[in-house]
Amino acid sequence: MLNSHGKKMNPVPLPKGINSRVIEGVNGASFHILESGHRSSTSKSILLIHGFPELAFSWRKVMIELASQGYYVIAPDVRGYGRSSGAGVAFQDDLRPFSTLNKIQDMLALIAALGRRRIDAVVGHDQGSSLAGWCALSRPDIFKSVVMMSSPFPLAPVTFPFDTETIPITPLKPSRIAEDLALLNPPRKYYQHYYASEQANWNMLYPQQGLHSFLRAYYHFKSADWKGNNPFPLKELTALEWEKLPRYYVMDLHQGMAESVLSGTPSQQEIEKCKWLTEDELMFYTQEYSRTGFQGGLQGYRLNPYDKDLAVFAGQKINVPSMFIGGKNDWGNYQTPGGLERLETEVTTQYQGTYFVEGAGHWVQQEKPQEVCHMVLEFLKRNSL
Repeated sequence: MLNSHGKKMNPVPLPKGINSRVIEGVNGASFHILESGHRSSTSKSILLIHGFPELAFSWRKVMIELASQGYYVIAPDVRGYGRSSGAGVAFQDDLRPFSTLNKIQDMLALIAALGRRRIDAVVGHDQGSSLAGWCALSRPDIFKSVVMMSSPFPLAPVTFPFDTETIPITPLKPSRIAEDLALLNPPRKYYQHYYASEQANWNMLYPQQGLHSFLRAYYHFKSADWKGNNPFPLKELTALEWEKLPRYYVMDLHQGMAESVLSGTPSQQEIEKCKWLTEDELMFYTQEYSRTGFQGGLQGYRLNPYDKDLAVFAGQKINVPSMFIGGKNDWGNYQTPGGLERLETEVTTQYQGTYFVEGAGHWVQQEKPQEVCHMVLEFLKRNSL
């Protein structure tokens, strides 16, 4: 496979039974996908959407098991990642292709190109959890169920101000969370605010410890292997509550992410014991991100002016069967106070449970793939999908 500069890229190191290829002309872009299972006009389909800083490769441990149950399983590198379009984007480039609506169109165009008229389950992890939720919310005629993992889907835009001719609008008070975090001792900042900054890509791409060591520390720090991950629900969205989060979520104010994860760097013995992400597997991530940088994925953390168009879904809920899976040792389940509870009671109308996987942190489908497969397949069986 050649990249956009005509240079040959290494093959994706995949288990037997998973195919890698690029689909051209999809919503004006090209998409690298992994696929497993028999693709026929009658086969049921599952779409897997990865998060940050991951790739379609992050689903390698669940695809064959899902396919063995008769599903055609598709996992793309999302726009801005890996071998799909937009991976070499610069901070100053147009944000329109990275708007939520355009990413929904990416998924719709991709499954159409693959001859799919419906997806029985769209499954999203981390940043992909939000996109999966939006797919199900916006096109329930196509996405028949949704599984969100490690990051609860937020509410759709609130309804428009009602009866404003007779009831004056009360202006919303701007959030002071960033300012309040900076006043803590030591001063802190939220990682998503940092990820929206121009320096984030450079800091992670050229860290003092080297890219491979940075990624190893980042994955280790957020996994169940790091014994400091013992999460619990936060009471409210305040600086004093967010201060309880680990440094990879609420960072020291004057440090980048590369410096923030140094304290989570595993020992050589811990690296050798890590079977869910071997050095060879991590090397693939290192090679891909050294080639593309992180900015394509970081665009998803920016305040995108084109996301104002999501207001057309104001007040809409997810009206297909839905569930949430998280690692029991994952702070991502709770980083937004009340977010999981809102998903369970306000955001969805056919919610079918919150499931925490023992012995897993943030990278749940990589850390405990068999358990995740079992939960997804049971969910599909319950719903005759």
